[in-house]
Amino acid sequence: MDLKGMIREIQDFPKEGINFKDITTILKDGAAFTYVIDKLAAQLEDLEVDVIVGPEARGFIVGTPVAYKLGKAFVPIRKPGKLPAETVKYEYELEYGTDALEVHKDAIKPGQRVAILDDLLATGGTVLATAKLIEELGGTVVSLNFLIELTFLRGRETLKDYQVKTLVSYNEE
Repeated sequence: MDLKGMIREIQDFPKEGINFKDITTILKDGAAFTYVIDKLAAQLEDLEVDVIVGPEARGFIVGTPVAYKLGKAFVPIRKPGKLPAETVKYEYELEYGTDALEVHKDAIKPGQRVAILDDLLATGGTVLATAKLIEELGGTVVSLNFLIELTFLRGRETLKDYQVKTLVSYNEE
């Protein structure tokens, strides 16, 4: 299936100079969405994963159905103040400022093998913060899986200590 041909590109969104990769065109096509979830799940079948984690919000879109398909738990990673129980927070640097992510303190048990799924790998900052949260709770990150990778932003360099797998790569803006 030609996933790249199905991904809509929107120039100058959300701001001028950005060429946004829109996956809603895949999500609205049942066969394409099923194909993506099956491919992402297949990347994890031999890794003895215990938990699938997805960062807010598009990580929920790909992570939850993969967890369901594999019969695994799903844990959401959220922006601060969105989770109701006791949380652990990880703050990280952005190009201009800082951001933070949280997870429930009891979401990952020590020794659990975790795969992190998201729709897009750009610079890798959000996923690295997600991995650090998992590790702080004692989990082991065994794979980072994405639908799309923007290779020109060098996110793999940020994530060099982890196994990274993607379905579609863009080598230029």
